[in-house]
Parts: sequence; structure tokens; C-alpha cells
Amino acid sequence: MAGEPQADCLFCKIVAGDVPATVVRETATTVAFQDINPQAPSHVLVIPKAHYPDAASLAEGAPEVAADVLREAGAVAAQEKVAENGYRVVFNTGSGAGQTVFHAHAHVLGGRGLNWPPG
Repeated sequence: MAGEPQADCLFCKIVAGDVPATVVRETATTVAFQDINPQAPSHVLVIPKAHYPDAASLAEGAPEVAADVLREAGAVAAQEKVAENGYRVVFNTGSGAGQTVFHAHAHVLGGRGLNWPPG
């Protein structure tokens, strides 16, 4: 069920403290941690503590938490000192878009030039 922790979800295990992560920020509804395979000098994931498989289901099921994720993405960018020069927030949705963990998450990338189009 959406919102409920999933036993086989890596990010649910991070939220529960069962899998270690380098947490950089945490709120009542979100956790932000360093990506283990960074694609930029600053690459942090911001996830909702509740389980939603992707950004669209999060926005539909818990729009206030989706807003929290975006707000925290901005806070992470400021904390990581990449906000001034620009940063990117990416939600991959579906395996064809590169989503490998099916728990909604925002990638906050910065610290280098980010070309367009991505990918």
C-alpha cells in the first residue's frame, strides 16, 4: 500500500535505520543523503519517509510531502553551497528513465556545469 514501508525497498530500509547512509538532512517527512554513485561533485538524494514508488504517485497520494521533498531539495542545495551557481533536481520515473530504486526520490546535483539535454 502506498505510504507504507516496503520490506524489500532499499530506501525504506534507510529510513528505518536498517541500512546505513550518509545523511545530510532530515525532517519529519524527508531524509536527504549522499548518493553512493555520485554523478556530480554534489549529488544528494531527497526521499520521503513514506513509501511511494515514484514522483507521480507521491504527488497524487501526498502532495504536501511532495512539496516537502522539493523544499528540502532547495535546502540541500544551499547547505551543499551549490544553490548560488545553479543545481538540478531530477526525478527519474520508471526503469526506462533510469529509476533503479522504486521509492520516490529527488536527485539534487550541482558543483559542475550540467549540460542540456541530460542523459
